Amino acid sequence: MKRIERPLYLSRLQVLRGTPDIKVITGVRRCGKSELLKSYMAFLRQSDPQANLIYIDLMDLANEALLEYHTLYQYITKRHRDGAANYVFVDEVQLCTGFEKAVNSLHSTGGYDIYLTGSNAFMLSSDLATLFTGRYLELHVLPFSFAEYLSYYEATDLDEAFERYTMEGGMAGSYAYPDERNRNGYLAGVFNTIITRDLRQKYSLPDDTVLLKTADYLLDNIGNLTSPNNISTTLSSHQWKTNHVTIGNYIEYLCRAFLFYRVQRYDIKGKKYLNTIEKYYMVDAGFRFTRLGRRNMDYGRLYENMVALELLRRGYQIYVGKLYQKEVDFVALDDKQKIYIQVSDDISAPSTLERELAPLYAIRDAYPKVLIARTRHAAYDQEGIKIIDMARWLAGKEAAMPL
Repeated sequence: MKRIERPLYLSRLQVLRGTPDIKVITGVRRCGKSELLKSYMAFLRQSDPQANLIYIDLMDLANEALLEYHTLYQYITKRHRDGAANYVFVDEVQLCTGFEKAVNSLHSTGGYDIYLTGSNAFMLSSDLATLFTGRYLELHVLPFSFAEYLSYYEATDLDEAFERYTMEGGMAGSYAYPDERNRNGYLAGVFNTIITRDLRQKYSLPDDTVLLKTADYLLDNIGNLTSPNNISTTLSSHQWKTNHVTIGNYIEYLCRAFLFYRVQRYDIKGKKYLNTIEKYYMVDAGFRFTRLGRRNMDYGRLYENMVALELLRRGYQIYVGKLYQKEVDFVALDDKQKIYIQVSDDISAPSTLERELAPLYAIRDAYPKVLIARTRHAAYDQEGIKIIDMARWLAGKEAAMPL
């Protein structure tokens, strides 16, 4: 399968090169963590031909003897090279029983720059602090962005490629299949593995029926304010008896496995976070179409999901903005700025444009305000609000903008 560079993530790894922490690459299953590791190793070989790279893929049967932590530790220490920069890469590290003991011991020597990937079911973000007692940095990886999709297919027609990306999503493993049916089969396999093998096994669930129904509900309600009570009431009315506590736990499991991302609400006027009902965004649109088909299609919500993921890729913290009775799709924050963002599909009708701009007009502070919509032309300003085409923003083609 064709491999492309992922400069955003590669640059982050390059910045972390030589730092004393254990680097842990996380992300939803099959999002490209292993391939990113290989690309980074290629960079290291080119930049430092004398570097000692120790790579172990624990999925490889040839490494079966290393699935015990003493053996893994000894294998690595025997390959240490004095006078060289020693890098350790362990892919699917969770397959080694007691791996954290070997990794912590290697780290304590100070002689290795350590990089790990692992299945999210057994090495979740919430587990890392316990496993590595604060000596780690997490690099979170998302599926292919639209810009990466364009690079992969060497696409020249931006608008046509955007329409395909909207349906196919960014799980690059599915690109090996030329037809929709087999792509959906691949994605269904990934999704079902996360649900029925990873999560059910990790949390010792009696069955996966309610977990699957919870995931389907979230897929069908992306961008809608959601609570465990709403879901449990809906499922119970369809003969799947459950309660809000169970649903709350299942939502947490799905988010820990990076199938969904939880976004809190933010009171713009009161400048405080609200801990009541929240929104959930799916990690990739392909899963939505695989599970639910094209029923109840709402392109506005789908585009909102795409913007949410892209903001996360670009390093923003995101919140749903609340101002009196109005809602702003996103309040995006980083260490330099705050941006208010509305997302829409079609703003060609003047009444639709005014409706989408109204929440932004109501905000009285001086932070940038942006409307991202499917305009199919270059960005322009309207009364201080920048209006940007969705495809051109996702592709990184709009330079004159605050994002």
